[in-house]
Amino acid sequence: MVLDTLCLAVFLLELGLKVAAYRWHFWRSGWNWFDFLVVAVALVPGAGPWAVLRSLRILRVLRLLTVLPQLKKVLAAFMHSIPGLSGVILVMMVFFYTMGVLATNLFAASFPQWFGSLGASLFSLFQIMTLESWSMGIVRPVMELYPWAWAFFVPFIVIATFTILNLFIGIIVSTMQELSTLPDPKAGQASQAELKATLQRMEADLAKLRSHLHRDQ
Repeated sequence: MVLDTLCLAVFLLELGLKVAAYRWHFWRSGWNWFDFLVVAVALVPGAGPWAVLRSLRILRVLRLLTVLPQLKKVLAAFMHSIPGLSGVILVMMVFFYTMGVLATNLFAASFPQWFGSLGASLFSLFQIMTLESWSMGIVRPVMELYPWAWAFFVPFIVIATFTILNLFIGIIVSTMQELSTLPDPKAGQASQAELKATLQRMEADLAKLRSHLHRDQ
């Protein structure tokens, strides 16, 4: 409890200093909104109807995303990959719906616990996609009654597990590579500052040279 209170006090102090320093510009950053909401949840009373929100105090761990640059890069890559992932998600939804309807029509009569409804079929197919007890738990019992069932499940696993999931990974990795090749704005600011300082030194040297020439004349 002492450690929890100490961490909350540090977060409140940091938040107050940021608000005092940036004023209304503080609210222009999404990271600052995230920090504010996480700290606000921690201030919710521990009793009454709002007590359930106290469990959201664990979200303070996510503030590491706003502190560690490495984590911010990973999260930024994931956020930038969302437009590309949306297309893959749409393809997966259409594929899952189609296979779920087929599985319900094919296996519902004999295995209602797995394929008795569209929702049950979708959940069972999701379990098969994750390769969690898919063989001995679902597919082999189905194949005891339907020996040809492998022709349904094997293509599903190949497409859903090895193709679509790898598309997810490929899009995120390519986005991280694109972000890593972008120039660092801080480095650009530093180079501009160095260039400005160099120009100022050159102008000062030229001014000294002109003064010496006037004296010689």
